[in-house]
Amino acid sequence: MELIRGIHNLRPRHRGCVLTVGNYDGLHRGHQAILAKLGEAGARLGLPTAMLTFEPMPREFFDPEGAPPRLSSLREKAEDAAAMGLERLVCARFDRRFAALSPLEFVRDLMVGDLGAAYILVGKDFRFGHKRQGDLALLRELSGTYGYELVPMPTVQEEDERVSSTRVREALAAGNPPLAARLLGRPYRISGRVRQGARLGRTLGIPTANLRVTRKPAPRFGVYAAEAVLDDGRMVPAAVNLGVRPTVNGRDCLLEAHLLDFAGDLYGRRLDVRFRHFLRPEARFDGVEALKTQMLADIERARALLGTVDPSHRTEPENDVRSR
Repeated sequence: MELIRGIHNLRPRHRGCVLTVGNYDGLHRGHQAILAKLGEAGARLGLPTAMLTFEPMPREFFDPEGAPPRLSSLREKAEDAAAMGLERLVCARFDRRFAALSPLEFVRDLMVGDLGAAYILVGKDFRFGHKRQGDLALLRELSGTYGYELVPMPTVQEEDERVSSTRVREALAAGNPPLAARLLGRPYRISGRVRQGARLGRTLGIPTANLRVTRKPAPRFGVYAAEAVLDDGRMVPAAVNLGVRPTVNGRDCLLEAHLLDFAGDLYGRRLDVRFRHFLRPEARFDGVEALKTQMLADIERARALLGTVDPSHRTEPENDVRSR
């Protein structure tokens, strides 16, 4: 997949595509249905599939404090979109100049002029242009002038409710990763590069791989049973804490992943943490020994939920597959 950062980086060779437009935060099952249909149109017309999205997302630009938590970073969105078969991801910088584009300019100059969209697929509630004045009716009206095929995409339902990024956020905020996974079609994840922390976990005999969470976190603060995918593709079960670590007077949000039965240096490597089960809310403990006792209990519960066995409890010898 080709990632095009900024409208100014579009070239003549990028003209001609089947196009969808939106935030596409989380790339949930509704988004996936759109991309699948877009792929069918691209194959029929012999054109590449393209998604136009925004950085920052419009609500983040207009109301940084009030904007909802983002489900995915641009990198995660690009990785997921590529895995779903998208061929071009066009990321427009959303600023005052971009926000001032009229609906007509948005269609004529960007969607048709720069991108050469021959086919446009969007959800029924799609809005665009200055103050969200453009809608599906206007897109349909302009299709006669500019010659593109317009297809509205029906919503996808889960338990008689519409699949949406809002529902995914609500599930994560409620500590319900299984519901979020059903809506997403895969486990919710946070990825990043492992950084050096205060080494408290190592001091307690429970080392953790630490990821700084720079965006407003969507999941509820607390402890999770999870899976950590290493940059070499290996998947390792993990007990994960997401929060600010009140016992040690932490301030910044940190994801701390204790990889079960793993030995190896992860500093500087990318880690992808996939949330499976919520174990408990984040809490303040009366000192690090009380914290250690609870962490050990959390690890055993994570083992039970993830179906792993403590190697010290094995009755038969097994090959050692740990990283050295």
